[in-house]
Amino acid sequence: MSERKVLNKYYPPDFDPSKIPKLKLPKDRQYVVRLMAPFNMRCKTCGEYIYKGKKFNARKETVQNELYMGLPIFRFYIKCTRCLAEITFKTDPENTDYAMEHGATRNFQAEKLIEEEEKRVQQEREEEELNNPMKVLENRTKDSKMEMEVLENLQELKELNQRQAQVDFEGMIDRYRELEKREKEREKEEDERETKEMLDRALVKRLRDSDSDSGEEEEGSSSETKNPNTHKPTDILTTDKPTDTQGPSAGAVKRPRVESWERSVGTLGSKGALGTLVVRKKPAATFIKPAPVKAPPPQTESKASTANASQPVTTGNGSSSLSLLGAYSDSDSNDSE
Repeated sequence: MSERKVLNKYYPPDFDPSKIPKLKLPKDRQYVVRLMAPFNMRCKTCGEYIYKGKKFNARKETVQNELYMGLPIFRFYIKCTRCLAEITFKTDPENTDYAMEHGATRNFQAEKLIEEEEKRVQQEREEEELNNPMKVLENRTKDSKMEMEVLENLQELKELNQRQAQVDFEGMIDRYRELEKREKEREKEEDERETKEMLDRALVKRLRDSDSDSGEEEEGSSSETKNPNTHKPTDILTTDKPTDTQGPSAGAVKRPRVESWERSVGTLGSKGALGTLVVRKKPAATFIKPAPVKAPPPQTESKASTANASQPVTTGNGSSSLSLLGAYSDSDSNDSE
């Protein structure tokens, strides 16, 4: 397949290129090219905005009698997308840009205008310096003065930066935290001291109250010892069984003291309330049945009672009535226990 593709043409020996006729084309010939808008523009006819990068089928031609350092300048013709008005612009190789000719106005060219103004001022200054040597000296003086001002401003900025760099922000934060910690500790100590004072006051008050209560109890106990009273008139008759060595009066004095202690403090080692409901069964004890006492006549009952109260009653067997009554009370108490 490669031999069918002709890359070289055959030129006969008698070929004369000067005999080939040349086409005579006009120098301002236009070509149709496809391009994009090089900048933002606005149509003068209808006010339509044409943005940078919009594609057009433009006509291209070479500008006559305009060259820049031997480079030709081209002109382009486009039409507005709304009113079909013709807009033209050309290349600007001097500024490596495009220049608007007519049909529209270029937008967002403030920077370009500033650059053009700076260039114009620079050219005017150079022209003045060429013709006036005093102007050169004056411009140099102005430049040196401006340079000194700029250096002074830079020095001030450096000093300001150094001052700010010397400030230790971390140290400031640490000192603030230490002060805050000390303040909290001081408040804590004050709270503890106030709490301790309140506790001491409460303790002193409690000790005073306890001392007063103990004094009252001592006074009450002393009054009780001084003035013993019997709750029942028959407590004097409730006596323990006298022993052989002690008489009946010793048992009569011992029993009321025990019963008064139990009423005020309580029985030592006493059982609960339910303990009284269950009674342990004990072997039957043998008691001496007292002999029956003959009842006195009714008219002498009061005299007999006074006589019994003053001296013990003796039975036929020789035992006193008080001893029999103590034995009877002991048997009752043993049964109840």
